[in-house]
Amino acid sequence: MKATKRLHDAGQSIWLDNITRKLLDGGELARYIRELSVTGLTSNPTIFDQAISKSDDYDAGMRASLATGKTGEAIFFDLALDDLTRAADLFREVYDRTNGVDGWVSLEVSPKLAYDTKSTIAEAAELSARAKRPNLFIKIPGTPEGLPAIEESIFAGVPVNVTLLFSAEHYVAAAEAYLRGIERRVEKGLDPYVASVASLFVSRWDVAIAEQVPAEMKHQLGIAVGKRAYRRYRELLNTDRWLRLANFGARPQRLLFASTGTKDPKASDILYVKALAAPNTVDTMPEKTLLAFADHGEVGALLPADGGDGEQELAAHQKAGIDLDALAAKLQRDGAESFVKSWDDLLGCVAKKSTALAKAS
Repeated sequence: MKATKRLHDAGQSIWLDNITRKLLDGGELARYIRELSVTGLTSNPTIFDQAISKSDDYDAGMRASLATGKTGEAIFFDLALDDLTRAADLFREVYDRTNGVDGWVSLEVSPKLAYDTKSTIAEAAELSARAKRPNLFIKIPGTPEGLPAIEESIFAGVPVNVTLLFSAEHYVAAAEAYLRGIERRVEKGLDPYVASVASLFVSRWDVAIAEQVPAEMKHQLGIAVGKRAYRRYRELLNTDRWLRLANFGARPQRLLFASTGTKDPKASDILYVKALAAPNTVDTMPEKTLLAFADHGEVGALLPADGGDGEQELAAHQKAGIDLDALAAKLQRDGAESFVKSWDDLLGCVAKKSTALAKAS
């Protein structure tokens, strides 16, 4: 039995952090679902930028959008929705079989809206309505300005993947925004089941402090942050507040471990996946990491509900001079800026290709 199947059977969902038209057209995504226990998929601007810029797979779709007078972001969302609705259809059997727990794909609102609450709410609703798929998440950043947009979107019935979370505190803030949205639905007599995941970015912590800690402490901080967030997640599920909502039929907003690809070539390529194997969570893996784990992964003891040794590791890093709160805030700011740069690069690619296609027609 492949390690991916063992991890899935242990209770952690495996999602692919990649989408290209080649994956869809060539049958690779279907194979990953069938053979590697992949039960969902995430995307981001960088993934689409690479997919569009490095192939001509999207040229026909771009021509169709250009023919209707569309430009820039409008063209991109046409292309992205085409890919992601096809992927959602591939995962629909999983979604139906798990009663909506799994089988999800994700599409991000424009990263330029990370600090614009009102526009984020509007774009999330528009993209969800255009997709017309019950198993498509809209990704909204968990920035201070994004939190009210998350609450309003959940209240409106839009499934949300909260992105750009870097600490347990970020996670709790996102979870509370989700809970407020569900509580408002209960008060209005609406169906309280609106799916959501909260995506905690892991590996970027270790990249940020790589030159600040001794060798024996390298590659440990991201895991420790993940362990603390998991403890908070499990604690929340035991609160009277949550149990009351569960009585009305609400489902948990699952914790998702993102950025689990190992950045340091000297470290294990399955480092984060192995360390953060936890029941009732999601691990969204880059394709390279997924294949590595399928090839030589190990599933040992699962992460305990109390987070194991996470607090001791965090204390050791603080003692070594790492300001966890300040670094979490910086990572979130840097992440938002990085996504904006990727978005600008993506739109630049779309504009360049659009010009070339228009001249060739």
